[in-house]
Amino acid sequence: QVQLVESGGGLVQAGGSLRLSCAASGRTFSSYAMGWFRQAPGKEREFVAAINWSGGFTHYADSVKGRFTISRDNSKNMVYLQMNSAKPEETAVYYCGARYVSGSLYYTRRYEYEYWGQGTQVTVSS
Repeated sequence: QVQLVESGGGLVQAGGSLRLSCAASGRTFSSYAMGWFRQAPGKEREFVAAINWSGGFTHYADSVKGRFTISRDNSKNMVYLQMNSAKPEETAVYYCGARYVSGSLYYTRRYEYEYWGQGTQVTVSS
């Protein structure tokens, strides 16, 4: 089992940058594929970015491709989301998810993740 705690959210101006962090508990963090999702008020939680256990494979939603970067540091049990050129419509609560895997897979659907953090609020002002 793994517990996840997101941090780094806050207020950023449109076009600005923010780095989100997700700290994971447990000794087998490198056995988990990780992902970032976001949920705006009145909307469903949507996929943002995913990374496989080693960090060798990543995948992004088309809307963030080229602006966001997901990365991980297995020695620190951390996963990150670097957000650049942020847009007001990206205001949402950002969640970190984890799924135990035995291969080099990543996951892009909410139901594929087993564990979630409590989320961190990101507000992008226009």
